[in-house]
Amino acid sequence: MEQEILKKSTSQIIQESLSKAMSYEAYRALTANLVSKGASTAAEQSDDLAHYTLINEQRMKRLDKTLKIDPASEALITAVQRKTTWLVLTESWCGDAAQSLPVMNKIADLNSNLTLKLVLRDENLPLMERFLTNGGMGIPKLIAIDEQSGKLIGEWGSRPFQAQKMVDDFKEEHGQFTPEFKEDLQQWYNKDKGKNTLQELVALLTLE
Repeated sequence: MEQEILKKSTSQIIQESLSKAMSYEAYRALTANLVSKGASTAAEQSDDLAHYTLINEQRMKRLDKTLKIDPASEALITAVQRKTTWLVLTESWCGDAAQSLPVMNKIADLNSNLTLKLVLRDENLPLMERFLTNGGMGIPKLIAIDEQSGKLIGEWGSRPFQAQKMVDDFKEEHGQFTPEFKEDLQQWYNKDKGKNTLQELVALLTLE
């Protein structure tokens, strides 16, 4: 099985994942349903992952209502003519995904040439393994694809640059995350209000 996956091209693996991808609306419905059951998207359920899923549902619901796209960014987004698919690896328990997915959705809503599709990481490991971040399976991971040619435009994830720098600096000094650091990271996201994520995704969308 592993040999068969290795023989497949990245474009083949992308197409296979796209065939089972869901819309943002379907993902939000899935997350809400999991919360109602006290569950998560993880294959092995736990109280912690269910709790993270609950928190993330609340975050996404809030961001869906409060996120604003500034006029300059909106002009850049609406001007894009190339038909593009953003295929994103995610999981319900991922805090970074809950902060970034609503931004991606707001962008996609502004331009019919942009399609946002989501897949669960652990159900799409061959895809994840082709798009590692610094050797790790960090999510969310966005893969931008030119719909006409099927070619890869670029990728983004799993965090905006400033948040990633916070993570890297803390890891270098302390080795592993603490609950206090995780709270600090979420506070950064709350203060940022999606601005850094928006800026980086608009830059990716407008790549020539």
